[in-house]
Amino acid sequence: MITKAFDKCFDRIIGHEGGFQDMHGDRGNWTSGIVGVGVLKGTKFGVSAMSYPSIDIEGLTVEAAKIIYFNDWWSPLKMDYLSFAMQYQMFDAAINHGRVSATKMLQRAIGANDDGFIGPVTIAAKNKVDINDLLMLFISERITFFTQVKTFDLYGKGWMNRMSLNLKLATQDN
Repeated sequence: MITKAFDKCFDRIIGHEGGFQDMHGDRGNWTSGIVGVGVLKGTKFGVSAMSYPSIDIEGLTVEAAKIIYFNDWWSPLKMDYLSFAMQYQMFDAAINHGRVSATKMLQRAIGANDDGFIGPVTIAAKNKVDINDLLMLFISERITFFTQVKTFDLYGKGWMNRMSLNLKLATQDN
């Protein structure tokens, strides 16, 4: 069931995921996930051809993107175990990096085994960490991840602006 927390997180994410783009050099825009291989369908509202090769990306509506985000991202991440401040941070990371990568970032932030699976061990470890520490450690994991991406020189400024906004939102949400 879609919650107010999901609605608020979704509205924020859509705010910086943006409209349609089909840059040739962005692997997410290709149905295969490899530049020049498959069909160049693009990305819209953060929904990429690489992740959803059978969807009409250019024709995607906000309403359809919202259903995808809830069913394929929010629900599998079991977001109810997190405070709102961490729900937003985790959701943003999952949309940006993928569910498994976001989960591993959370697990590293809390000192748990980074197996990419949210289960009782991860939840128990998360419950032992102060929320302010958790927010900062998690955002730190994301920044570290970004700096290791080979396209950081091209997209890094935008990614760091996103992290700056996330830091500000973390102070407001907590």
